[in-house]
Amino acid sequence: VLQGLEIASICVEDMDEWLGIFNIKLRHMREDIQSIEWRNNRLELQSDSNVALIDELDKLLELLQIPPEYEASLTGGSFDEGNMVKNIEACDWLTSAIKNLEASNLDPIYVKLRAVREKRAEFVLLKCTFVRRASEFLRNYFPSLIDSMLNDKGNFSQRGHLQRPDHADMRYKCRTYARLLQHIKSLDKSCMIPLRKAYCHSLNLLIRRESREFSNELRNSSKASKSSTPLFEGPAGANQPASITDSPADAYTKMITVFIPLIIDESSFLAHLMCFEVTTLSQSDSSSNPNSEATSTPSVTLEASSSIGKASNNPAELGVLNECLQELLDGIQEDFYALVDWAFKLDPLSCISMHGITDRYLSGQKAEVSGYVHVLLDDLETRITILFSRFVDDACYQIEKYERNVRQIGVVPYIPRFSQLAARMEQYINGSRDLVDQAYTKIVSIMFVILEKIAQVEPKYVDIVLLENYAAFQHSLYDLANVVPTLAKYYHQASEAYEQACSRHINLVIYIHFEKLFQFARKIEELMYNMSPEEIPFQVGMSKVDFRKMLKSSLAGLDKTINAMYRKLQKNMTAEELLPSLWEKCKKEFLDKYATFLKLISKIYPDEKVTSVNEMRDILASL
Repeated sequence: VLQGLEIASICVEDMDEWLGIFNIKLRHMREDIQSIEWRNNRLELQSDSNVALIDELDKLLELLQIPPEYEASLTGGSFDEGNMVKNIEACDWLTSAIKNLEASNLDPIYVKLRAVREKRAEFVLLKCTFVRRASEFLRNYFPSLIDSMLNDKGNFSQRGHLQRPDHADMRYKCRTYARLLQHIKSLDKSCMIPLRKAYCHSLNLLIRRESREFSNELRNSSKASKSSTPLFEGPAGANQPASITDSPADAYTKMITVFIPLIIDESSFLAHLMCFEVTTLSQSDSSSNPNSEATSTPSVTLEASSSIGKASNNPAELGVLNECLQELLDGIQEDFYALVDWAFKLDPLSCISMHGITDRYLSGQKAEVSGYVHVLLDDLETRITILFSRFVDDACYQIEKYERNVRQIGVVPYIPRFSQLAARMEQYINGSRDLVDQAYTKIVSIMFVILEKIAQVEPKYVDIVLLENYAAFQHSLYDLANVVPTLAKYYHQASEAYEQACSRHINLVIYIHFEKLFQFARKIEELMYNMSPEEIPFQVGMSKVDFRKMLKSSLAGLDKTINAMYRKLQKNMTAEELLPSLWEKCKKEFLDKYATFLKLISKIYPDEKVTSVNEMRDILASL
């Protein structure tokens, strides 16, 4: 048993020793495994970091690399129409690349990288190279395009052929480079200044030549001859009004309806093409006004006038646009002025039509719209007004010369002349009539003033001259006064003056032939202020006997006296047609005065028998 226990004890000790050895080996293995796991984790992290780094570098390199096809277009590509798509794509890329390398769009850790700084400088150099090349091309392209149009005589009016300007093809070709201009502005705004100048200067030459040739052909082809506008000098039958079928104003109207829409369209196109930051209406709106008829409504067209554009949030840009438009359109006004002067020289009354059409185009603009078109129309309106005022002043001067002439007999010639002039002026009115009404006011006022002065030359014929002339004025302007308020005012003024002159003249004639009768009545009226009617017959020279003597001498041979009164009215009158109405007024006035005389007499001499009013009326009617 002991031996067996000893063997078992030895086996247990051996097993304990083995277990200790195994325990040590397992501990070492566990440490090795931990070490291997730690190294594996480090390798995995390094691998993930390397992958992320490669991705980030790829993105950065993508920003820094220049695609070879874009680089070729930016550094040496052609600007022909066929290559413009590639050029625009290259511009898009360059603009985007420069924007992506800006500090605000880039991670701050990359901003100071040497590669990024070098590439940014390279992109800027590439931008400068491209902008210089594109600007130089466009600065040459615009003049060459305009030169080709200038060299083609078919684009301009020629003798016997009035050619309307057509810029559609030119604008189509310019639109090809519209996107390029936008990129040039976004890449280097300062390059737009010489480009705008080149475009405006070239197009100015074309528009000025078109307007000059158009204006010249309008004048050469016009059938209008110098009008015999009725003025106020020369023989009375001369200067009859001419037909206005071929009025010179028609040529001016054609000029306005053709070139004002053209100016507006070119202004709008310039604002769009040259990338001005102003609000304008669309190109289609600006050309919606038909320019074939003088009566077309200009309001839509002028609303589209980007010659100023509408209210803009960028007044500085608006100022630059106006400067460009001044350079684009300067000089065209001379052709309008020449046409206005020519029309005035042929027919001064054409100023009325020209003023009307100019005012309609001008008033068609909204309140906030201004600029070159507004200024041009305003200057034209002012020039037309000055010329017409010169014509009116000349007419007034010719009227004033009558004052220095010898005594005028009958109707002064300028009264029928004025009716002819007014009738013709009314035919020319096209829109506003302010200009004509002002002329009427000035001329008629002078006519009436001079008429009064002429009448005073011979004091005893004052009323005859006035009533004949005021009657002639009313007769000649009767129809016009019914439709023209300004003339109606002067018609009524002449009517009142006529009635006053008639009244004065009739009273004079009546008092001449019945002087004693009405002197006796006047003496009675004076005595009645201080005494009663019963006392008057007892005054010196007022007795019943005196009354009967006066009555007999005044009413004796009444038919001869009445006939003498009629002949007195007839004497010195040249307008025989006025005599019947004047005689009727005279009889009525005499009867009124005679009735007043009888009322007065009935109070003083109630028992005296006197010819009644009805008897006197019958006597007058029988003569």
